[in-house]
Amino acid sequence: MKASAPGKIILFGEHAVVYGRPALAVPVIQVHADVEIAPSHDDRIWIDAPGISLLSTLDALPAEHPIASIIHNLLSSFGISPPPPFEIRITSSIPVASGLGSGAAVTVAILRALSAYLDRPLSNEQVNQFAYEIEKLHHGTPSGIDNTVVTYAQPVYFVRGQPVETFRAGTPFTLVIADTGIPAPTRESVGDVRKLWEADKDRYEKVFDEIGGIVEEARETIEKGKTKELGRLMDANHVLLQRLTVSSTELDRLTEIARKSGADGAKLSGGGRGGNLIALVETDKAAQVSESLLAAGAKRTIITEIK
Repeated sequence: MKASAPGKIILFGEHAVVYGRPALAVPVIQVHADVEIAPSHDDRIWIDAPGISLLSTLDALPAEHPIASIIHNLLSSFGISPPPPFEIRITSSIPVASGLGSGAAVTVAILRALSAYLDRPLSNEQVNQFAYEIEKLHHGTPSGIDNTVVTYAQPVYFVRGQPVETFRAGTPFTLVIADTGIPAPTRESVGDVRKLWEADKDRYEKVFDEIGGIVEEARETIEKGKTKELGRLMDANHVLLQRLTVSSTELDRLTEIARKSGADGAKLSGGGRGGNLIALVETDKAAQVSESLLAAGAKRTIITEIK
């Protein structure tokens, strides 16, 4: 039994989405997590995840281990005890802690493969809700956007606690995604923003409102196919994320290099402090922007088209 789930990137609205404002995010199919499940060669459950040098039986892992917790929680929800032995192999081309939704993609791929293997298929809604519960175990107070985009594998407009809305671009547009190579632990940055908000709610509610306004304008711009205008909105969103203290010297430097090398706009994406930045580019400039970012120290780039 096999299943796959894509990576994701947040276009607009990170951090503010935790406080009830909207966010836009899109799947990145160039990177993905893949899971294959087969009968076990003995009477145990085996987990093989070569990307993180993991080869272990399920019972040898602590219950709170990220992968073990997915399996334990799913088996428990199905009321399956004792579970049948099986081997689960996990591979992923999504960099860890980079804002591309690695954890959510692995979770969704495991859920789909394992539920199918056990002949207990889950709907998208069930997968999404289950994946969100797993995200909460590891990220404290996540927005829910990672699991939502990865589950539905479509661009989404997302407001926490409201039904997911998918959307389409009136005209395709191209992004360069660049990885700083600096780990971006979501829990830490989300927690720091919460401390700022708790200390001065009026001030930071205004910042969240401004970000929310950018998101609404960006969605309308995308749907009308006026994607050239997104660059200005990216730049404005990045400034607001700087106010939330979730940017970094490296992110600021690379976003500026992206603009100088031909991007129409650029911003950090995700938790910040490291991880990824995204740059809006004309298709014929994507390669030169990518090369400039790599020459400036980005560890990898992905060129992706959003439709």
